Amino acid sequence: MRVCVCTIVHHPEDARILHRQIRALLDAGHEVTYIAPFRACNVTPWRNIHPVDVPRATGRNRLRAIRAARAVLARHAPYSDVVLLHDPELLLAIPRKLRRRTVVWDVHEDTAAALSAKGWVPRPLLPLLRPAVRYLEARTERRHRLLLAEEGYRSRFEREHPVVPNTTYVSDTAPDAPDGRRVVYVGHLSMARGAGDMIEVARRLHGEGITVELIGAADADVRVLLREAQLQGILRWYGFVPNDRALRIAEGAMAGLALLHDEPNYRHSMPTKVIEYMARGIPVITTPNPPAVDLIGSSGAGLIVDFEQPDAAADAVRRLRDDAELRTELGRRGYETARARFHWPVQAERFVARLEYWARATADGAAEETETEPSGEIIGAAEHTPNGTSLPA
Repeated sequence: MRVCVCTIVHHPEDARILHRQIRALLDAGHEVTYIAPFRACNVTPWRNIHPVDVPRATGRNRLRAIRAARAVLARHAPYSDVVLLHDPELLLAIPRKLRRRTVVWDVHEDTAAALSAKGWVPRPLLPLLRPAVRYLEARTERRHRLLLAEEGYRSRFEREHPVVPNTTYVSDTAPDAPDGRRVVYVGHLSMARGAGDMIEVARRLHGEGITVELIGAADADVRVLLREAQLQGILRWYGFVPNDRALRIAEGAMAGLALLHDEPNYRHSMPTKVIEYMARGIPVITTPNPPAVDLIGSSGAGLIVDFEQPDAAADAVRRLRDDAELRTELGRRGYETARARFHWPVQAERFVARLEYWARATADGAAEETETEPSGEIIGAAEHTPNGTSLPA
């Protein structure tokens, strides 16, 4: 297939988009055109994709990026078998000529519920924006294909849609036991994701021989706090690091933080970072959003602390520091659960097979198709380096 992948919101090296889905398509032998904000994020694309640069949509500055995406899609997408969109903003940028093509929206989050966590959205507009978003989702469901990142998103839509969960690559070799010196966070940093709480955790642990490392891009209001804390020597903030390298930095830590606040969008979304920590044998410290509670409760891979309670989170870190046997056992349970349930190549097979099936249905002029899960061989993982070469995983 020729697959046109597009985002104007996400970083071009987003883990789900690049390191999982695009990598799976390349491993399956398909051709990928990737429309993304490469220059805005100072990213050099992999050589084995066809990159197309567009502006990035940030804060309230979105109209220019949407218009640019519409123009680029009009030029490039007609030559594609599948057009894979990753942002709800792009639903406004689909050219009319593409409506007969296989257009797929990859639903990353509960868009309407997530509006309250986006600081750039004016609060008085929320009651108007939520119905507008629901209408846009319903219209898209009638016209195009949907992939869902969470089982919990099914209730938002009238029809059944395949789920491609945010799992990760899990080594077949068990990781080393976690140390007693480092606490890590991997992911975007915002107040709703617990950035302020993690800064306070670092402040409480400062001087106790524990290093708190935060790895990820940050919202503007959070960047100010992070820089101040870093200047004070309270924590180490790396900024954005590509997912594969970020997880290598995290390896061996005694705890991985997932201190999400009690926001509507998080109540039915599994934090991907929880699975990524488990896959690398890192004990998890998480707040009690229901999916995380279910996973940590069933796997025994971490500790649960109350929302917005940095004192409780700091105490959980101290407990792991002081009990090597406990942190080793939690890390072991997490790795074994991740290997058994969340190894990405299993999902990669289904993801690629689904796009292939939809592309064939469109090419054959099929008016309808059932949601029977396509089958196929599991595609082996390969580690793609930035210059497009492949190394054994």
